[in-house]
Amino acid sequence: MTWFSSPTGASESLRDTGYLADDATATTAYLAGALEKPLLVEGPAGVGKTELAKAVARATGADLVRLQCYEGLDEARALYEWNYKKQLLRIQASGGDQAWSETHDDIFTDEFLLTRPLLTAIRRETPTVLLIDEVDKTDVEVEGLLLEVLSDFQVTIPELGTVVALRRPYVVLTSNASRELSEALKRRCLYLHLDYPDAEREREIVTGQVPELDRRIAEQLIDTIGRLRDLDLKKAPSIAESVDWARTLVALQVGSLDDETISRTLGAVLKHASDHDRAIRELGLP
Repeated sequence: MTWFSSPTGASESLRDTGYLADDATATTAYLAGALEKPLLVEGPAGVGKTELAKAVARATGADLVRLQCYEGLDEARALYEWNYKKQLLRIQASGGDQAWSETHDDIFTDEFLLTRPLLTAIRRETPTVLLIDEVDKTDVEVEGLLLEVLSDFQVTIPELGTVVALRRPYVVLTSNASRELSEALKRRCLYLHLDYPDAEREREIVTGQVPELDRRIAEQLIDTIGRLRDLDLKKAPSIAESVDWARTLVALQVGSLDDETISRTLGAVLKHASDHDRAIRELGLP
């Protein structure tokens, strides 16, 4: 499958799904498909890293398989595990008359295999986008597992043998850079850094997602978002929160984004009490 015909084709296809990619993003998205290399997307939370993977899936008609990473994630949750309860029932049903070799061959089959995201993506015969989200939240041991999977796109299951991908998935790994990823993992990936867009691009994103937003209010909103990001906040507003704020203003039928309106709708963009207090103080809000 050809994921995208060219960087320009990638840009146009992603735009059709509502994702506005700059030149670097479109080019890297194209190359990830053309070279069949995983794409590591790094940057602060809320800049569109996860949404890029979703947009690729929508643009190409591929299935999306998502592995949400977290501290404590292990092989059983990422790759596969056996349905031990069902295996036990099968052993009990056999009455204990079988030799162990026969029982082993009977219970270690696909019928008892619980596939998790990594193995699911590898076994898919249809075009698949594999999203490994927030990989920086996992332990180093999980990186070792990812190296094995992403190097050869195959998985060895001791009881069944080696499972080789019939069709390589389009792989996107995202990271908020909360810890440094290993050089070995980075070497296997193309790299893209996403940051907050400039004011013009963010206005285009917001008005594209909320077309009913008045243009003058959109300008005021983007200007205020920029001022908030310049503050030393615990969590700066993301693009998604800019869109949420725009929808909030439309729902309230706001005619002008004045200081009073900003103050009473800050909950759409700032999610920490300390950030609320700082914004009100620094921006001189009522």
